[in-house]
Amino acid sequence: MHAAENTVIQGVASRDPERSKALNPITVHDSYDALINDSLIDAVYISLPNHLHWEWTVKALKAGKHVLCEKPFAMNTSEVELMIQTAKDCDRLLVEAVWARWHPRMVRAIELVKSGEIGQVLSIDASFTFPASIEGNYRLSPEMGGGALFDIGVYPLHAIAALVNEDSNFEIENCNANLGPTGIDLTTKWQMQINDSITANGLASFEMPEKQSFVISGEKKTITFIGDQAFTSWNSAGTLQIGDALEQFEAVDPYRVMIENFGRVIQGEEGWVLPLETSLWVQKAIDRVRSSSSS
Repeated sequence: MHAAENTVIQGVASRDPERSKALNPITVHDSYDALINDSLIDAVYISLPNHLHWEWTVKALKAGKHVLCEKPFAMNTSEVELMIQTAKDCDRLLVEAVWARWHPRMVRAIELVKSGEIGQVLSIDASFTFPASIEGNYRLSPEMGGGALFDIGVYPLHAIAALVNEDSNFEIENCNANLGPTGIDLTTKWQMQINDSITANGLASFEMPEKQSFVISGEKKTITFIGDQAFTSWNSAGTLQIGDALEQFEAVDPYRVMIENFGRVIQGEEGWVLPLETSLWVQKAIDRVRSSSSS
């Protein structure tokens, strides 16, 4: 945020004032309420545990702030619908901070699919796995929105959602989850059928070797994200394979790109932000995957 051209960190609030100070804001607030009621603040970035997203998003919107909220947007579809309706009622910008969507390599892949260059999409395979060390972390708590699906499964689901229309129909055909001692999913694997024509496979795991992959297979060509950082490539060069051709991408900070686009849209300038319809589609998918894995 400090690196973004159009952003000033006016204030920060957290449970630990020292942690707030470490972010070098102009003001350290002693409560979340004080922050969202600061008249010098235009927008709020919410990075709280997942179960608190909807509550503080709604409060911030009602306080007149634009909101950039960390993924996953909320715990269920009803919460996301409430967030979206509040944003509309308050005429404020609300965006889910899935910064991988702003990465030039991801943008290019989506562009290739939408233009029809690879032909009709037949299948999508997306996975995000790593051996997580989450002792004492909220990610171990089901009540706080813990688990692999909520934490990293959002990336594959957003990648899948980026390639289809927001009104696309889908069914969860297969789903398996390995639950840990606290009740969270350590691994969730699923298969979706989208519009009766696209098979989409997703995998999220806290217990498998580190690997991020994204492969889009079309009638004419296949798009492959080369390397093991398909979704969280940050300040490192990347490669996209399109059929037999390779395209190179310079190192970029997609988080900064997200912040700058968010700021431009707030200021009435041209910029791109993740549509709320996409976030709603992803949340519906999360709900169905969770329901399928517990049935």
